[in-house]
Amino acid sequence: MSDETPNQHREVLRLALPAFLALVAEPLFLLTDSAIVGHLGTPHLAGLGVASAMLLTAANIFVFLAYGTTSVVARQLGAGNRNGAIAAGIDGTWLAVGLGAVTAVLVAVFAGPICQLFGASPEALGHAVTYLRISAISIPAMLVVLATTGVLRGLQDTKTPLVASALGFTSNIALNLLFVYGFGWGIAGSAIGTVMAQTGMAAALIAVLMREAGRNQVTLRAHPGRILGAARTGVPLLIRTMALRAVLLTTTWVAAGLGDVPLAAYQVSATIWSFLVFALDAIAIAAQAITGRTLGAGDLARTRAATRLMIRWGVISGVALGIVVLLLHTTLPRLFTSDPAVQSAIAAALIIVALSQPLSGYAFVIDGVLIGAGDGRWLARAMLANFLAYLPLILGVHLMGDWLLEGGSERGSDNAVTWLWLAFTAFMAIRGVLMWARVRTDHWMVTGATR
Repeated sequence: MSDETPNQHREVLRLALPAFLALVAEPLFLLTDSAIVGHLGTPHLAGLGVASAMLLTAANIFVFLAYGTTSVVARQLGAGNRNGAIAAGIDGTWLAVGLGAVTAVLVAVFAGPICQLFGASPEALGHAVTYLRISAISIPAMLVVLATTGVLRGLQDTKTPLVASALGFTSNIALNLLFVYGFGWGIAGSAIGTVMAQTGMAAALIAVLMREAGRNQVTLRAHPGRILGAARTGVPLLIRTMALRAVLLTTTWVAAGLGDVPLAAYQVSATIWSFLVFALDAIAIAAQAITGRTLGAGDLARTRAATRLMIRWGVISGVALGIVVLLLHTTLPRLFTSDPAVQSAIAAALIIVALSQPLSGYAFVIDGVLIGAGDGRWLARAMLANFLAYLPLILGVHLMGDWLLEGGSERGSDNAVTWLWLAFTAFMAIRGVLMWARVRTDHWMVTGATR
């Protein structure tokens, strides 16, 4: 065991570093949109906050397409069945196409009523509907990216998704600048640019999967029975993700009720938080791939050792990211808006965001370990319990809204956003405690090609 730890360090780094660079591309899409749209005006930025919350919800409730696929493919690979691993990934991709098409139609048709649920101002609402209706076109591509990325991660390849993400992010910046400012299309131009970039990423990753299937003589034909099996396997992770999205949507709803300035500040600070989440999730992605493969191979000792190592990495990374955000908390707001009130509120929020990062790193890594182990049913129950515990806290902030906003617009907005993030940090603390209690047991450590 003395020479195993260096090997584990190298393995985690080999998977986590490309995964980190690929994962941050998704929040960079939103950071780019926020920076470009934010300079159009505060109502535009507030509208983007509502629309992006719903768009991410529509796509990310199906994150099991990536997480579940990674676990299944990695287990098959660990058991020595590479063809079975690729076939499982193809099933997940077909499932992504079907779910994406249905979801896109529903979001586009009901974009108006969906955005009205947040209670934003009429001007912000108009921008939100415009962005959401156009960007709904990209939902099938977003789900295909999730599924194909999950396949490649399960095959221990995080470099290919990195290349696709880098190209997608670069094109997103260029297209947004061209359409928003060059053509003068406003927030609609931002949505069109993002649709085109996401579609390009999906096409590139499908091409890679097709090549991998061809090399191993695995058919690309859809198998309805296996696709339905993949869907059933993903149900617990779907429930877990829906509960998490309910937490984020409830927080956005409370922010919208506090006014355009707190909502705009929350949109930016939440986007920065999402960037940090994806950065920390790189280690969680490594945890999914390593845990699935080692359990598939029946190696419990290596699974436990890797878990301890990755938890340490998660906490240390959280500390490092928190320090960076704390140092930049007054500088970052200027990148997104020229409104002094919004800048001040963002800065106040980022202090809490920075201080909570070590906790986030701990919770996200254990989440990745349990997903890699296929412990979806426990994760679903835990997240539902977490959401129920969070509701009194965030609704308390909603009820205190008028009191928090007293003392002038700038000071009141600072107070409101600070309390919003304090409540969310409490949610993360509850989540961390539940994760700690589960990972200390052996109930999640089930070996074999399937769980």
